[in-house]
Amino acid sequence: MLRAVTYSRYSSDQQNPRSAADQTRLCRVHAEAQGWRVVDSYEDLAVSGASRFRPEFQRLLGDARARKFDVVVCEALDRLGRKLADIAELFDQLSFLGIAIHTVQQGPVTQLHIGLSGTMSQLFLADLKAKTHRGLRAVAEDGRSAGGISYGYRIAPAPDGRAGRGHREIDEAQAAVVRRIFRDYAAGLSPKRIALALNAEGIAGPRGGAWAPSAINGDRGKGTGILNNALYIGQQVWGRRAWTKDPSTGRRVARKAAPETRVVTEVPELRIVPDELWEAAKARQASLDRKGAAQGTEAKASAFWTKQRPRYLFSGLMVCGACGGGFSKMSVEHFGCSTARNKGPTACGNRLTVRRDVLEETVLSALRERLMDPELFREFVSEFTATWNRLQAEASAGLTAQRAELARIDGQIERAVDAIVAGMASPALKGRLEELERRKAHLEAELAGAEAPAPRLHPNLAELYRTRVAELARVLAAEDGIEAREVVRGLVEAIRLTPEGERLRIEVRGELGAILRLAEGARNQKRPGGVAEAFVGQIKLDAGTGFEPVTFRL
Repeated sequence: MLRAVTYSRYSSDQQNPRSAADQTRLCRVHAEAQGWRVVDSYEDLAVSGASRFRPEFQRLLGDARARKFDVVVCEALDRLGRKLADIAELFDQLSFLGIAIHTVQQGPVTQLHIGLSGTMSQLFLADLKAKTHRGLRAVAEDGRSAGGISYGYRIAPAPDGRAGRGHREIDEAQAAVVRRIFRDYAAGLSPKRIALALNAEGIAGPRGGAWAPSAINGDRGKGTGILNNALYIGQQVWGRRAWTKDPSTGRRVARKAAPETRVVTEVPELRIVPDELWEAAKARQASLDRKGAAQGTEAKASAFWTKQRPRYLFSGLMVCGACGGGFSKMSVEHFGCSTARNKGPTACGNRLTVRRDVLEETVLSALRERLMDPELFREFVSEFTATWNRLQAEASAGLTAQRAELARIDGQIERAVDAIVAGMASPALKGRLEELERRKAHLEAELAGAEAPAPRLHPNLAELYRTRVAELARVLAAEDGIEAREVVRGLVEAIRLTPEGERLRIEVRGELGAILRLAEGARNQKRPGGVAEAFVGQIKLDAGTGFEPVTFRL
């Protein structure tokens, strides 16, 4: 009896949540009618088929690679995906694994279905995108909100004779805060000072939490931030940015839209800030721009260098243990919690700082002396061996099943050949023989490359690791120490700094793959399939982050 799984999906949180359950039930009925045993169900709720980065879809792919089922059943092919490339890739992967796709509407899926249905699904997406954009543009041209509600406003009922959503009205309490921000900024206060004052008074920010300077200053080019929102002077600007999905991550990326695509609508009833106050804030922004430009090429070179690589050894890796925010430079030599500095004590009370040189030396010393100490290393070897043995056992069970299937296919091929020799040939029998031959070739290819020796950890791995970290530490101060610096940063996953009384406790978490690659050295760089490159990712994914005994505290 073939093992079947069902896959269901609906796209929007505005659709009926029972839709997926109804699809699953329909797929189960179809599978049972074929005589298949349903072993699992996958349901992606309110997730667009335009992206392959869906939790349950990814789980289905993982289980397929583990040979946990033989057939995927869905209501229609567009439930598995709306993009032709994604559907074609899925079909190729499952075909390689010997797994079929069946839909309730069309039965077994073939290359023809992939080409036709995949193309129609992608055309549907393009048409839907165009219609959605046209609808949003019409809303913006009508003076209504085609997106979220800005700070200073609230949702309002539709006025008489004006249908549709997106109507707003001024929230007087928030509008008073907006005018205060403009007055304080025009008077010379920085966005940071303004944010700290608002937080000290317990005034909630745009998202209900503490105010951050970035919420006030924003980005003038993108029109973000309180100081740059033209809606406060009764002018709505829609279409500054165009959104597109990165095919490698499935995430939306904003890009600057062409000026001619923008829609500017006058909405005088939504004005909060008078013209003279708006112009005073703009004049101060322009003055600050001129001061920045006067700093000359030295500042530009410094900014360029900052963008190219982290300025300090552990920049971007330090995390506040009290609030989870980042640590940034507070003075020439000290780092502190950015949230506590920018949002005040209501957001984070960690005002302790740490000297850069003390932190770097402490972490380097710990990397050298403690990260691979004998006790931790023995624990790691024990966990690694146990996890590897379990994975090997699972793989062995899969190989046993494949060998048994290969033996059955050999018997079926032999009987089919005997029937043809005996004069019982038919088109159906010849087609079945060709199918068996293809499946046999596939199984033989997989079995031929399946056997792999178990990984072996070097008995002196801990000592090798400590030696290499010591060498890295010695060359860090050299002029050509950039490469060593990047290697050291790669060993650290995060540095957590938590206040304990008047001191900060330093907790360092190492990156397992980088640690093993460094410890194994050139041996694994020359031979693909070493522990660090072939097994760490699999074991980490399977066993979870708790598997890595590479966290220590100081």
